[in-house]
Amino acid sequence: MTFQSYLQTIQGYVVEYIDIDYSLWLTWCLAPLLISFLLPMVIALLLYLTAFILYIYKLHWRSIRMTLQTGDKWETARRAAAAVWDAHGWIWHGYEIQGLENIPDNGPALIIYYHGAIPIDIYYFLAKTLFYKNRLVHTVADYFLFRIPGFSIIADCMKVIPGTIQTCSNLLKEGNVLAISPGGVYEAQFSHHYNLMWKRRLGFAKVALEAQVPIIPMFTENLREAFRTLSIGRRIFLRLYAIFKFPFAPIYGGFPVKMVSHVGKPIAYDPSLTPEDLQAKVAASLNELIKRHQRIPGSILYGIMDRIPYFRARNSIQHEE
Repeated sequence: MTFQSYLQTIQGYVVEYIDIDYSLWLTWCLAPLLISFLLPMVIALLLYLTAFILYIYKLHWRSIRMTLQTGDKWETARRAAAAVWDAHGWIWHGYEIQGLENIPDNGPALIIYYHGAIPIDIYYFLAKTLFYKNRLVHTVADYFLFRIPGFSIIADCMKVIPGTIQTCSNLLKEGNVLAISPGGVYEAQFSHHYNLMWKRRLGFAKVALEAQVPIIPMFTENLREAFRTLSIGRRIFLRLYAIFKFPFAPIYGGFPVKMVSHVGKPIAYDPSLTPEDLQAKVAASLNELIKRHQRIPGSILYGIMDRIPYFRARNSIQHEE
């Protein structure tokens, strides 16, 4: 090695060392600066969180205070949780219900609804029904949810059950309102264009016939635009679901689209109907709600634009035409 090449090698090491040392020095110098910008953002976040809590208190404090006199240990907590979800639905999705008058003020009823990738509409629906109809809607959830840590206390408070035909029938005979999605997790994972995926599930029809209660169809507009499941790899996820009965298809979204739950007219109890006939009748009624109120194929952009009253009114007129 010549002296010149030796000097070039030494020079390369020095430059590399200086570059590494410079980057470390720059990181240490900028760290306090970055922190100084992040901390005000944390304070701002806490301030907004405080404002959010105070908004909930202002909106529902009378309802929460009244529950302190009841004997149900969960009633106050239930209304406080409902206030949080009601506020979230109003802020993030402009959530509202059309046809709330179709939910009876007293007496039993079975609500059958379409299941989105995440049934966030049901959380909002339960909250509004509790506040504006003063009725607690019991719901049926898939078994795998009860194995998730922390879900049991939510289920206990909000009256969520795994749901056998007998337990559901007994709840309705006691005069409660019960909500069931016949499609369940299967529909949540693999329905991409608001198509009902009930297969031959007749449990809800048997429950309604045994309890002799009306069925109320419900559908939430733009539900699939708020959260979606990946359509890529559908066959693989179908096989995994068939084996494990667990939702493996990834979910993405959280888009602030306009969400409106449309509650249809009650389907009266008819003893002459078989479970198969009743299932077909309810499916037809629910499909009619979807056809009347949902843009297919769905659009996230249009769903967000539905938050604008003028655009939504114009779109509704065009949809009716």
